Amino acid sequence: MQTPQTAMDSNPHRPFGSCWGCRVLSGGGLILSGGYVFHAARRVMRQGGPTSMGTVAQIVFAAVLASWGIVLITDPVGKSSKKT
Repeated sequence: MQTPQTAMDSNPHRPFGSCWGCRVLSGGGLILSGGYVFHAARRVMRQGGPTSMGTVAQIVFAAVLASWGIVLITDPVGKSSKKT
């Protein structure tokens, strides 16, 4: 029988586990992808184009990509402890 601590340590849902290089590489790629999408949306606005819903959607998508990259790098899964 597994104790709750052992079951928590063998969590199969952590994509990169403790591989720091894997997390930095993939998280950094997501952050750079978000920056590229944001830059493309800003370029349209800077050229005097109208701010459409598509441009707003691009900026929101860029923020989501960058946030996902930050979460992947910081790896918050399992870092919070239950206070008793």
